[in-house]
Amino acid sequence: MKVQFAMQGVPLKNAGTFARSIEDGGYDGIVTQENANEPFLPLAVASTTTDTIQLATGVAIAFPRSPMVVAEASWDLQAASDGRFVLGLGSQVKGHNERRFSVPWSPPAPRLKEYIQSLHAIWKCWSEGGKDLAFIGKHYSFTLMTPNFTPAPMGQVGAPVTIAAVGPAMMRVAGHVCDGVRLHGFCTRKYMENVIMPELQTGFDRGGRSRDNFEISGGGFIATGKTEEEVAKMFEWIRYRVAFYGSTRTYWPVFEQHDLLDLGEKLHRMSVQQRWDEMAKEVPDDVVDLFCARGTWDVIADRIADRFGGLSDSIGFQTAEGEEPSLIDRGVLQDIQRIDTTFKGYDLNHAA
Repeated sequence: MKVQFAMQGVPLKNAGTFARSIEDGGYDGIVTQENANEPFLPLAVASTTTDTIQLATGVAIAFPRSPMVVAEASWDLQAASDGRFVLGLGSQVKGHNERRFSVPWSPPAPRLKEYIQSLHAIWKCWSEGGKDLAFIGKHYSFTLMTPNFTPAPMGQVGAPVTIAAVGPAMMRVAGHVCDGVRLHGFCTRKYMENVIMPELQTGFDRGGRSRDNFEISGGGFIATGKTEEEVAKMFEWIRYRVAFYGSTRTYWPVFEQHDLLDLGEKLHRMSVQQRWDEMAKEVPDDVVDLFCARGTWDVIADRIADRFGGLSDSIGFQTAEGEEPSLIDRGVLQDIQRIDTTFKGYDLNHAA
């Protein structure tokens, strides 16, 4: 199992040093998020200070960016890192697209599918020296490429593409045209088994894809630390995240798997009333445990195997907001990395 660390809240000037510390700590990769910071820039810095770890956006918001712009950034990062970059994209929700990014909204699953298909077409054109760019779709069309705008070849066709997915439609898109899926932390094992895996398989069947070449990342939270106090602190942070996401109707299909729609309704009412600080108290311990693996370092590998094993290929650690990054013991890390997974490696030929 791959173990990654989320690079969030790290100043850009410290990105290189931070990434190197993650690599030296034995982790498999770093993941940047588009929250308060731009996700591509830290990876550009990290590509110059690291040698082995995977560098991934998890995720960059797609629709505010033209696929051509993302294709260029991804190509450069893939070349600079010698093939270690993974492009993670997400659609975000309507309100953020229209009101935060000022871009028009349309049904996200078919649009993101076309977005990824256009990326593949652009990268294929570049890998062939700028020949025959002719992608015409409903949302995106790319028909012009000249030698002056064609980047130098780098020995492969672009980068692996993964997408953030919660609902069934986006899961099918992931299985059909992507190299992996990045599952939300607001996810339980039961939801993965009953909803996510069948929908991904539908996508695999449509695209003639193999699960062996498809990476499933995440699908829950991890509450761990060297001491019980550290675990408890992270557990409370997760409790707040469950309350926060659980107040949004988009995520209620997860609650529905556990007959928790009443809790979702209550949390939603409290969010409308702006009672954010009170919401976490409504989420009992047994519900929080559905969403995470919990335990001190001496037991967390077994807990992760129980919670994620056989489903997720990659899991990530992060630090609660306002806390200094805390890297787990290398021996514990290696125990987690020894957990068997289905994913064997990306196959970029499917997009060629």
